[in-house]
Amino acid sequence: MFSYKERPILLQLMESHYHNHNHKIKTMGHLKSLFTILFLIAMSSPAVTFAGKIPAIIVFGDSTVDAGNNNYIPTVARSNFEPYGRDFVGGKPTGRFCNGKIATDFMSEALGLKPIIPAYLDPSYNISDFATGVTFASAATGYDNATSDVLAVLPLWKQLEYYKEYQTKLKAYQGKDRATETIDNSLYLISIGTNDFLENYFAFPGRSSQYSVSLYQDFLAGIAKDFVKKLHGLGARKISLGGLPPMGCMPLERATNIGTGGECVGRYNDIAVQFNSKLDKMVEKLSKELPGSNLVFSNPYEPFMRIIKNPSSFGFEVVGAACCATGMFEMGYGCQRNNPFTCTNADKYVFWDSFHPTQKTNHIMANALMNSTFPHFL
Repeated sequence: MFSYKERPILLQLMESHYHNHNHKIKTMGHLKSLFTILFLIAMSSPAVTFAGKIPAIIVFGDSTVDAGNNNYIPTVARSNFEPYGRDFVGGKPTGRFCNGKIATDFMSEALGLKPIIPAYLDPSYNISDFATGVTFASAATGYDNATSDVLAVLPLWKQLEYYKEYQTKLKAYQGKDRATETIDNSLYLISIGTNDFLENYFAFPGRSSQYSVSLYQDFLAGIAKDFVKKLHGLGARKISLGGLPPMGCMPLERATNIGTGGECVGRYNDIAVQFNSKLDKMVEKLSKELPGSNLVFSNPYEPFMRIIKNPSSFGFEVVGAACCATGMFEMGYGCQRNNPFTCTNADKYVFWDSFHPTQKTNHIMANALMNSTFPHFL
């Protein structure tokens, strides 16, 4: 795609083309093509105007934003082994469910902070590292405590307890006044929810026997609301609550969608859209109730779906299968370093394993979400 330096030249060429041939543009098709190009530029270009505006990024959530916390708890939901991390700095498997960086790493770098956001439980980092960014996220967790129980990972409430502990350490490190300023001005990112449906509700009879899909969505939205209120009560003001991606298009779901030729599971995507709508409305209402808050709903669904529907526009060749192993079912320990089927170039793939995006996809999504969401915090 286009680099940041190429944008002005390209825009000049487009502007020149538009004015020179304005009299020839007689159909909406030309305008559609123009807007498509502009959208692709926005998706692929880094948000470079935010540097110095935010002192730290504080992250909560699941495997989409876990940088290795699960390495230090007794769970099988880990990825601290090859080929995970093979495209990370030094080819190091860190516990990120990716071949390289995750979206929050790219966001941190674009904000002028450190190029990665470390995991809070990683003993190789300390409060001086966490002062500019930290993630409390845990792969395989969800809003629902029953979801975190499936693979014995950190529930959302435990992540909040670690955040309280972090505040105490930050005040000791920076001093009370400066730490309070850091807490007030930091950006808080929450990315969670997919596991509640795919690893809990639709995988086990417990919650599905208690709730209809709609009522379960309401149940989860209530937990999200309570979490944001508690976070606000601890001093957080700039909060981005993330929605669900098109989870029916993950390779694992496609592979199990028997009889459709590997199409996306429409029902799961519909549920994601419905849940996102409920979260959006909740955020709009809650933002008016919390004094001094700057609460924004960040929706990954549409930009991710654009990649899935038109992968070649973003330089991808494979969207229905993942890079790792057969690309249909494997993730975590299913992705073994010596599997002969693992692809050699992950940049051609939208997904790294059957559940998680590649580093390239994470980069594109990070830029898209920054361009749509981060201006609200400045």
